[in-house]
Amino acid sequence: MSEKRRQYTQEFKDSAVKLITEQGYQLSEASRSLGVNLSVLRRWKKAAVVENSSASVPEKEDLYAELARLKKENHRLRLEREILKKAAVFFAKESGNGID
Repeated sequence: MSEKRRQYTQEFKDSAVKLITEQGYQLSEASRSLGVNLSVLRRWKKAAVVENSSASVPEKEDLYAELARLKKENHRLRLEREILKKAAVFFAKESGNGID
């Protein structure tokens, strides 16, 4: 008796590949936990890599622009955090002097 081929949604395939590419799972580990044959999962990953590498230049430029924006925002937030730390120390000293 032959088994029916299981059909997976694209969303499931994408999630399975993300387990490997973004969350650090090994292929075998993801295969076991999802109940998907190792070779099938390997094929999905290969297809995703090919699809992502063929991203158009404008998409890559958008990613670089977003990365630059996030780096700039990260720098600004770090500076704000340092200012707040210094202000907290200053006000803690101020309130400590008034109690004596």
